[in-house]
Amino acid sequence: MNNIIKGMGVHHIALKSTNFDKTVSFYKSLGLTEKVAWGEGNGRAVMLDFGDGNCLEIFADGEKSETVDKRFYHIALRVDDVDNAFDIAVKSGAQPKTAPVTVSPENPTAPLTMRIAFVYGPDGEIVEFFKEL
Repeated sequence: MNNIIKGMGVHHIALKSTNFDKTVSFYKSLGLTEKVAWGEGNGRAVMLDFGDGNCLEIFADGEKSETVDKRFYHIALRVDDVDNAFDIAVKSGAQPKTAPVTVSPENPTAPLTMRIAFVYGPDGEIVEFFKEL
């Protein structure tokens, strides 16, 4: 719990897409549902709910780039079954980056074992599927 700013948490992450319809379709195929949409043409936007009140906001008219913004590394999605999430994403058009693997980074103060996998989303964004074991 944040004792400085009460009630703080992540509400949404925003992504500008070069192919709005393809990007929205991809994230809906992962189970996200439309909460609200607005605008027309290159001014379109939609907020998709992960199912827990946290959202992914997608804007049309993103610029195509050879690299993803270096300040944004990836979006990590907490899931119950990493292998299944990875398979669904790939079947939905994602390009595999790292197949599911279990890792335990060395950390003597807080040991952690996790199952993770990575894919590239429709605009080259890196999507991680994450489960703490």
